[in-house]
Amino acid sequence: MRRGRSLPEKQTVLEQFYKSARTYRGMPMVRTTDGYLVPWKKERIVEQLQRETQLAEIIFGLEPLNGSYAEKIADEVERRIKKMRPRFVSGPLIREVVNNVLLEWSEEVPEFEIYRKVLTRVGAPVYDAYQIDMGQGWEARENANLQPNPETVHKKKADRLSKEEYLLLLPPHLATAHHQGDIHIHTLEYFGTRPFCQDWDLRYFFYYGLLPDGTGFRSSVAGPAKHPEVAVLHSVKVLAAGQTNFSGGQGFMYYTLFLAPYMRGLKYEEVKQLAQMMFYELTQTYVTRGGQLVFSNIQLPMGVPKIWENVPIVARGRIGPDVYGDYEEEVQTFFRAIAEVAYEGDYWGKPFNFPKNEHYISPEFFKPEYDDLWLLVHKTVSKYGIPYFDNMLPAYRGYGKGVSCYQCCAYQFAATPESDPAFKEKLYFEDGMHFSLGGWQVVSINMPRLAYRARGEYDRLLEAAKENMRLAVEVFKVKKRWMERAIENNLIPFATQRPRDPRTGRRAPPAVDFSELVYVIGVVGVNEMVQFFTGKQLHESRDSVRLALKLLLDMEKYRRGLEMKTGLKLVLARTPAESTAQTFAVADLLSPKYRRYAKQVIKGDLELAKSMARKGERDLPIYYSNGTHTYVGAKIPLGEKIEIEHKFFPILSGGNIFHIWLGEASSDPEALYKVTKRIATQSQIGYFTYTKDLTVCSRCGTTSVGLLDSCPNCGSREIRWWSRITGYYTDVTGWNEGKKQELKERYRISL
Repeated sequence: MRRGRSLPEKQTVLEQFYKSARTYRGMPMVRTTDGYLVPWKKERIVEQLQRETQLAEIIFGLEPLNGSYAEKIADEVERRIKKMRPRFVSGPLIREVVNNVLLEWSEEVPEFEIYRKVLTRVGAPVYDAYQIDMGQGWEARENANLQPNPETVHKKKADRLSKEEYLLLLPPHLATAHHQGDIHIHTLEYFGTRPFCQDWDLRYFFYYGLLPDGTGFRSSVAGPAKHPEVAVLHSVKVLAAGQTNFSGGQGFMYYTLFLAPYMRGLKYEEVKQLAQMMFYELTQTYVTRGGQLVFSNIQLPMGVPKIWENVPIVARGRIGPDVYGDYEEEVQTFFRAIAEVAYEGDYWGKPFNFPKNEHYISPEFFKPEYDDLWLLVHKTVSKYGIPYFDNMLPAYRGYGKGVSCYQCCAYQFAATPESDPAFKEKLYFEDGMHFSLGGWQVVSINMPRLAYRARGEYDRLLEAAKENMRLAVEVFKVKKRWMERAIENNLIPFATQRPRDPRTGRRAPPAVDFSELVYVIGVVGVNEMVQFFTGKQLHESRDSVRLALKLLLDMEKYRRGLEMKTGLKLVLARTPAESTAQTFAVADLLSPKYRRYAKQVIKGDLELAKSMARKGERDLPIYYSNGTHTYVGAKIPLGEKIEIEHKFFPILSGGNIFHIWLGEASSDPEALYKVTKRIATQSQIGYFTYTKDLTVCSRCGTTSVGLLDSCPNCGSREIRWWSRITGYYTDVTGWNEGKKQELKERYRISL
C-alpha cells in the first residue's frame, strides 16, 4: 500500500491552510500566479484591465478599456466572488470571472469581446499536458520529423500555448476560418516570431564568415572558411542557425558549385570524406525546434551551369580572380562524392533522410559525359528511391534567364533579370549583394469545401475560391505586421545580421532580403473538389481535369490582381499538407453542415473514422489528396499520371511535386534514367521524385525494400517502416493516422 497521510492528518493540513487563507474585509485571500498569498484588492483588477487591454490597441487598433468601465467590471467581479464565499481564490479564477463578465456584457458593448480575447489565459489542461508528456494526443502527430524526446515534449507544450495566443490575436473571422477548416494557417505556433523557409546563398558566409547568433556576442565568431573541412562545417551550421530563425526548411542553391573552389587539389577520398561528414552532421544534430533534425535541402548541379560560367568565385574571404567555369572538374568530383555517400547510406545501410538532394537538371547536363553521374544517382533511386529532381527545362522555370530552386517540401522560388532589378549585382556578388529566396507564410485552402458550397455552379465555385484567397491575404497582412515588429526588435538576428566587410569596413547587406520573400497560397484536395463537382476524379475524366485547370487558371488570374492591389508577393502552390490533408477531411466529416457531402469523396477508412469520431478521437484514418495530385490509389499507368499532373505545374508558380511510388522489385538504374529524361524533356513537371518503402530492423540493423512484417535477415519482428510522408523520408511511426492510411492505399509501380 502506498504510504501517505491519514485522512485526519490531511484534514488538519487543510484546516491549517484555510486558516492561513483567512478572509480580508469579507473577501477571500488571493493566491497569485507567482506563488504568493495576498489580500483581496479590487483595484488590482482595474489596473490589470487598463494595463492588459493596451494590447487591444496594438493588435486591433481599439483603445484600452477606460477607467469607468474597468471599475464597473471590477465591482461586478467582486460581487460574484463574494457571493461564492470561497476561503481563497486563484489569479486564474479571477481572470475567468473577469472574462465571463466581458463575454456577457459584450451583447451591449461589442468591444468587450476583443478585450476578452486579449485578457484570455492561454495554456493547456493538466490532462492534455500529461498526454503530450506521454507522446499521445492530437499534438503528437502533426509533424513526423519530431521524434520522442524531452525537447519534443517541451516544444509541443509551447506550440499549444503559442497557437492559442495567435488565434486569439487574429481578427475573429480569420481565426474562425482556420478553426472550422476553410483555411489552414501553417506553422501557426511560429506565426508571430518567424518567417517560413529560406534558401541561402553560401557565398555570403564564404566572404563574411559565420556569426551563428547573428551578432557575435552570444557565440564565437568565425572568419571566412580557409580550409575545405571548415567550409563544409560552416555550411551545416548556417542551416542549423537558420532553423532557429525560420519555421520551415533551410537550404542552399548551387551547393556543389559554391563549394567547388574548396575542393581543388584534394584527393577523391578526401572529397568523399567531406561529403560523408556533411551528411552525418545534418542527420546526427538533434538541435532545432524541439529536438528535430535540421530540415535541409541542397541543390546539386553536376557541372557548372551556363549562367555561372563567367562569374567570379567567392571563397576564403575573397572575390575572384578565378571564375566558376574554371571549376567544372571540382564540381563533378564533389557531386560524385555526394552521390556515392547517398547510395551507401549510413552504418545500417539506411538512407540519409536529410539533406534532401535536389538534382539540378538543365540541357548541358544531358550530354554523354554526364551519363555515368546520372547512372550513379539512379542507382540510389533503385536502392532507396530517395533523390529529388529539380527540372529547369520547362519554359516557366526560366532556365538561362535567372536563378531558381526548390525548397522545403516542394516550394519553388526564382529570381530573374525581369523580376529583380539588382539581379546582375547579386549574380556577381557586387558590394555583397546576393540571392535570398524564401517564403514568409503559407495558408492552404480547403478545396473540396469550395465544391460543397458551390452547389454545382462554377461561378459559385470561383467566388468561394476568391473569398478564401482574400482570407489568406488578410492573414498575410497580419503576419507582415508581426514580422515588422520582430525585425524592428532584432528578434530574428541570424537573418538580419550585417557583418562588417574587413576590407572596406562597410556593413554587409542583411543576410536575408525580406523584400524577396513570398506569401504562399496553397491548395489541398483538388481531386476531391472535382470529384464532388463532376462525379469523377482527376484520373477518371478529362472533364474533371479541365475543371481543375479552369479554376486554378482563374485563381492565378485573381492572384495577380491581389498582388497588384496589396503589394505583397503572392504565389499559388501545392503545400505539403502532411497534417492539413487530414485536418481538412476531419473538419468536414465533423461538420454538421458539410458532413453528408464530405462522406462522398473523403479517402481512407471512413467507417473506422466515424466510429473513432463518436468516441471523441480526432487523429482519424482519413484524408484528402494532396495539392493537384491524382488519388494515390488510382491504378493508372505512369504515362497517364504524368499527362494529368504535369498540366498543373506552370500554374502553381509557388511549387508542386510529382510522386512516383515504386514497388518492391529492384528497378534497373538505366531504365529509371530513361524515365527521368522523359519526364524532364517531354513534360512540364518541374520537380519530381521516386519513392520506395523500406523496412529497417531494430535488432540487426538491416534495411530491406518493402513494408515487411519481419526482417528477412534475422527474422526479427522488431522492425520500423520508412517512407516518404510528403517531401521527406522518415520513420512511419511518427505519422498521423491519415498519412498512415494513405501509405496503405498508394498504388506502386515497377519500372
